[in-house]
Amino acid sequence: MTDRASSDKVYRKNGKLKNSYYEAELARMQEELVKLQYWVKEKGLKVVIIFEGRGSAGKGGVIKRITEQMSPRIVRVVALPTPTEREKSQWWFQKYVAHLPAAGEIVLFDRSWYNRSNVEWVMGFAPEAKVHEFLRSCPEFERMLVRSGIILLKYWFSISAEEQLKRFESRNTTPLKRWKLSPIDLEERRLYIEYSRAKDVTFVHTDIPQAPWYVVPSDDKKKARLNCISHILSQIPYEDIVPAPVQLPDMEKIPYVRTPFEEQNIVPLVY
Repeated sequence: MTDRASSDKVYRKNGKLKNSYYEAELARMQEELVKLQYWVKEKGLKVVIIFEGRGSAGKGGVIKRITEQMSPRIVRVVALPTPTEREKSQWWFQKYVAHLPAAGEIVLFDRSWYNRSNVEWVMGFAPEAKVHEFLRSCPEFERMLVRSGIILLKYWFSISAEEQLKRFESRNTTPLKRWKLSPIDLEERRLYIEYSRAKDVTFVHTDIPQAPWYVVPSDDKKKARLNCISHILSQIPYEDIVPAPVQLPDMEKIPYVRTPFEEQNIVPLVY
């Protein structure tokens, strides 16, 4: 009886999370993320979290919720544009190395070096030889990162073909979301099975003990966000060292004549 009553507070009849429960859980986890942030800063930890998956799988949504209450001085999001001609001539990992964290930082990669065995491979932007070299080098590269003291977490957001189509259609019919629907996304829809094969091959070569892949089922966005954040919090041991409230100082009273308000350029008071 108690389990049923508890379930009714969490889930709708269709199995979706109730908004009130989702918002409460998200707020609770965001508070824990702030505690984690203080711990990472205090202990000088270096954290890299990779978010990969198909277009519209929910990577951006979970990154937004993770960073919403955190300090941009400690937590950075890296979403790199198409490589320049100069970058194309570099060692593949070179441009990503420049964004790795220093002590006391968390870096979230919204897509990462795995572009090589994902988009670049399927779309034909990288020749087979370079893809095979990536698959051979990547585990070595990641082992080096872990040996150097970096905490490396890798998440693959898994979305079904049916749900992806719904999200693409929503983007297409909503002007505010249409910028999210790129030519690459359209091709990704057409080549859904090829992307699946590329992901399978990538996992075979790069799902290593030192840096395993964690798959996040993401047809339900809200569940995916909570499950991913919960897992991140479980992977990095931390303690609550959030500072106690401070005593706010009194304002110093010194001679001062304020510039008349009406003499300044005031934003029009539309509201």
